[in-house]
Amino acid sequence: MIDFRYHIVSLISVFLALAVGIALGAGPLKETIGDTLTGQVEQLRTEKDTLRAELDTTSGDLQDTETYIDAAGPQLLDGTLTDRRVAVVALGEVDESIRTAIDDRLAQAGASVTARVTLTETWVDPDARTFRQALVGQLLTYLDPVPSDDAGVEEELASALVQALVTSDPANPDVLSDDASVLLELLSSSESDSPLVAVAEEVTMPADAVVVIAVPFEEQVDGATPSPDPSESVQAAQLAVLSAAQTLSSGAVLADGARGDGSLTDAVLADPELAATLATVSGVDLVTGQINVPLALADRIAGTTGHYGFGEGETPLPAPVELAPVDRTPRVPENADADAVTGTEG
Repeated sequence: MIDFRYHIVSLISVFLALAVGIALGAGPLKETIGDTLTGQVEQLRTEKDTLRAELDTTSGDLQDTETYIDAAGPQLLDGTLTDRRVAVVALGEVDESIRTAIDDRLAQAGASVTARVTLTETWVDPDARTFRQALVGQLLTYLDPVPSDDAGVEEELASALVQALVTSDPANPDVLSDDASVLLELLSSSESDSPLVAVAEEVTMPADAVVVIAVPFEEQVDGATPSPDPSESVQAAQLAVLSAAQTLSSGAVLADGARGDGSLTDAVLADPELAATLATVSGVDLVTGQINVPLALADRIAGTTGHYGFGEGETPLPAPVELAPVDRTPRVPENADADAVTGTEG
């Protein structure tokens, strides 16, 4: 059993050690400790200043590189998409600066943007599925081609949207067909409390190709009731739009943001079948990605499916291609009177 004397000895030892430390610190070791601490502080300050200078230099070099690439963009893109008409479909609300940058790059490539469409939350909201199913019943009447019997609501809606943007009047390739106009009206009708798409301005001219702009997953489901696996269901609906755009137009490309969990580019590259048919560009928040979009679209129209960016499984720059001139010759429907189509008299 420990007695009182043991506690006294322990306390005395503690106070003695404290006294010795104070004496040494204030006496013989004072200068040594002070000099050591001062030296360490100065070293850290010097290292911080050096790192700051290196960061400033690197940032300046990066800015110079971006400025150079931005200035070289028109030369890289010139003639890439001459006379092509492109519809731009955003899979949700996107940063306006990115949308504008992609529009500008398409213009530099010689293309014209015929439509700017944004999918609303209703397109993927689980609570609106019944509404979407009812709307599909009306849309199917105007679809040609009609989706296969085993197609789901997402595939049918995607087909309706793309046909609404790319289907021309056979007798006049410069205007949308009547069915396409009806499809777009049904999808974007302001009379509905929950339109599926928002159209920036009136669409009168059909597109040849489609650029699909992705949105980070988290930005698309705000306010929506979560499903058992919202990530999978939302991505399925988004990929259906991209697949329909590729199938029903002369070419389509996904303009995506950074790689990572939830990115559509990762979803495409993870599926060999999708990767073989759908073209992607990641990093469109940067000037390199924005310039790659028209180049990748031209490659896709020419028959090449590529994945462009700086991540795993991607190529930094699409190969240059020269597309054949666009053929906009009016088509005479089968069993139609040619004179009636052209408006001439016999």
